[in-house]
Amino acid sequence: MSGIDPEPAIVCEQLVRIYKTDALEVQALQGLDLRVAAGELTALVGASGSGKSTLLGILAGLDAPTAGSVRVAGRELAGLSHRDRLLYRRATVGFVWQNPASNLLPHLTAAQNVALPMRLNRLRRTARRERADALLDSLGVAHCRDRIPAQMSGGEQQRTAIATALANTPRVLLADEPTGELDSETAETVFEGLRTANREHGVTVLIVTHDAAISGQVQRTVAIRDGRTSTETLMRGAAAQPGAHAAAEAFRAVEYAVIDRVGRLQLPREFTEVYGLRDRVRLTHEPGHVGVWPDLHETQSPEQEPQDANQDGGENPHE
Repeated sequence: MSGIDPEPAIVCEQLVRIYKTDALEVQALQGLDLRVAAGELTALVGASGSGKSTLLGILAGLDAPTAGSVRVAGRELAGLSHRDRLLYRRATVGFVWQNPASNLLPHLTAAQNVALPMRLNRLRRTARRERADALLDSLGVAHCRDRIPAQMSGGEQQRTAIATALANTPRVLLADEPTGELDSETAETVFEGLRTANREHGVTVLIVTHDAAISGQVQRTVAIRDGRTSTETLMRGAAAQPGAHAAAEAFRAVEYAVIDRVGRLQLPREFTEVYGLRDRVRLTHEPGHVGVWPDLHETQSPEQEPQDANQDGGENPHE
C-alpha cells in the first residue's frame, strides 16, 4: 500500500543476551533496541565489552538471543531451526570479517572465491562466472580475478571479500572491523567498496567497529554502551554520500541521545561528568525541551535549587 514505510532491514526490540557459566552470569545485551532502514549505510560503534560483537553474532545467525525480538529482512531470527539458520546465512546476509583469512579460501583465486557461495546455492557455472566477473569489476578488483589471496594486498583482499559477500545477492551486508588491519589510505578504498555495495547493489550495510571516526564515512552512526544503544550521529548536508570524495563543508554531524521503548536513555559521559550527573537527576519542563539537573539536595536547600526557565526567565546551564 502506498504511504506505508517498508519493513526496516534490521529491527531489534528489547534484545537480551545472557551468557552463563558455573560461577557467574553476564548480560551482554540489556534490552537493546535498534532499527536500520532498508538501503541504509550505518555504523555500530562501541568499546570492547559494549555488546557490539554479541549483536553482530546474532544478526549474522551465528548466535541466538536469550529474550526479545530480532528481525532481518522481515525474518524473525529468534527460534530459527539449524537448517533455517543455515539458509538465512546463505541467502539473506553477507559477511565481511576483519581478518581476510576468515573471508577468502587461500587456495582459490578471487573469481573462484566469489563463485563459491553461488555454487553452494546451485547456480549454473556460466551464471556464476559472469556474476563473479561483474562483482569484481564493480569493486575495482577485476585485475585480481586469477590471483590467490597471498598475491593480493590487504585492501584488494577485503574488496574481494565484499564481492564474495554479495555473491548471493543478500539483503543485508555485515562488516566486522573491515579496515582494522589496514592503513588509512587502504581503508578508504575498502570504505568505497562498502559504499559501492550499498549504492550500486542496493544492499543494506551495517559496519561494526570500535573506531568512532567512521562517522564521517557513513550516513548514520549508532553508539552502543553497556548492552544498549546510547547515541546516534547523523550526517546532515546537501551531498548524497559522505566519504573522502564529498565536500567536507557540505556535511555536519548531529548527535542525538537514544530513548528506548520504555523511556530510558544514556547520557554521554562528557555530559554526566561535566555537570555532576550521577545516581539521580532532577527533570524540569522547559519551553520545547526537558531540563536535566544534578541532585543538589545535600548541598543546598530546596528553596535554593534552580527554578524552571519558564518561571524565572533564566538560562539552564545543564541543558
